[in-house]
Amino acid sequence: MKLTKLFNDFFESEKTGGLILVFVTILSLALANSQWQTSYIGFWNFSVGSHSIVHWINDGLMTIFFLLIGLELEREIYIGEISDLKSAALPLIGALGGMLVPAGLFLLLNFGTETQSGAGIPMATDIAFAIGILSLLGSRVPVSLKIFLTALAVIDDLGAIIVIAIFYTTSLALTNFFIAMGIFGFLLILNRLKVLTLIPYLICGAAMWYFMLNSGVHATLTGVLLAFAIPFGDGGEKSPSFILQHFLHKPVAFFILPLFAIANTCIAIGSGWQNGLGETNSLGIFAGLIIGKPLGIWLFTFIGVTVGLCTLPENLQWKNIIGAGFLGGIGFTMSIFITLLAFNDGEIINNSKIAILIASVIAGTIGFLLLKATLKPQSSNNE
Repeated sequence: MKLTKLFNDFFESEKTGGLILVFVTILSLALANSQWQTSYIGFWNFSVGSHSIVHWINDGLMTIFFLLIGLELEREIYIGEISDLKSAALPLIGALGGMLVPAGLFLLLNFGTETQSGAGIPMATDIAFAIGILSLLGSRVPVSLKIFLTALAVIDDLGAIIVIAIFYTTSLALTNFFIAMGIFGFLLILNRLKVLTLIPYLICGAAMWYFMLNSGVHATLTGVLLAFAIPFGDGGEKSPSFILQHFLHKPVAFFILPLFAIANTCIAIGSGWQNGLGETNSLGIFAGLIIGKPLGIWLFTFIGVTVGLCTLPENLQWKNIIGAGFLGGIGFTMSIFITLLAFNDGEIINNSKIAILIASVIAGTIGFLLLKATLKPQSSNNE
């Protein structure tokens, strides 16, 4: 089974990027709880213009991350591993279960409380971390499992984008929103006219981001809209979509995501930090990521295969799907991102981040050990 060159590029950059994320997260936590705590945390909260540095990273640079996700999703839909319904069905159904069950468990514990808005937190999967952990298994991993986990994580991110657009838009400035949508419409016209130069798309994309930022809708959604406006053509190496996607792989994996991780894990852990782990919000995150993710992914795919909606690849077993489901429980980047949208209270945000980190480590460790025990080494899994 062959993997496309761009899929391999994506997988390899995410794999290495995931390992870098582990390092910078540990470094950031160490600095935030060292003798330099005050100056370190103060640096990220320093205002540049009307926003803090961390705000510019979350609303600005992360838009580029979402642009890459949009380009990857577009490719997968048009000519990639989920370009036909039969291939897409298994990860699509798995991703659906991996979003609904964790959110349901979170709401079960938090419905009617001030933290119920955090239901989107355990719905997300961190692509870089999940692929990074999977890559540690080396030749044991069959191509079909790489495709399943990557497609599932990409679809998960699409789900997170939809959740952000619908549930985390608190107010809407219609004038700015319609201007942003007008720019998007203009870009679609350029696409239809077969304007293949990237420059006008990027310039208009920056303008769309500005008006979206001031509309009340989260500005990072601009990245996804821009991705689908950029001409895809035949998807070949000379197409604008391919060129931009290929260019963005390394900056996103080696700069933007690590910078996001550093800025958002500068958590000052106080003496009573463990008390926050017993609150319903933290318990909902634990239940969603550690239990809900693998349960939802396995249950929905099992039902899908049983009723004939999809098929399980011949070289995979259900215990492999459960292992991949635990890797899906590594929320990290997207879970922290949604946390920042869901809550305004600093203490709740910090407790949520700590719960996300612990839950992601537990889920990732279980997934790694389970897959290591159930997958046999293969001599040509990339062929």
